[in-house]
Amino acid sequence: GNQIGAAFWQTISGEHGLDGSGVYNGTSDLQLERMSAYFNEATGNKYVPRAALVDLEPGTMDAVRAGPFGQLFRPDNFVFGQSGAGNNWAKGHYTEG
Repeated sequence: GNQIGAAFWQTISGEHGLDGSGVYNGTSDLQLERMSAYFNEATGNKYVPRAALVDLEPGTMDAVRAGPFGQLFRPDNFVFGQSGAGNNWAKGHYTEG
């Protein structure tokens, strides 16, 4: 889920003229007018996604942070536990989640 989410934010960022660190490099006034649909403006003229990335284990989050748009997210956008469910839905639902 978070890997799909990271791909989504990469696409949306490109459509809105943002680079991998959230800095606007676009050329269209329409991009700036519609920025608040998906992003909040932070300090230093940077934009951050209006999203929370949640997982039971930190591995996926580490992969997102290490990716090309990992600097787009603030550290407090990531919420994760220390042990995963091993792709076992029942374990994640009943014991870990």
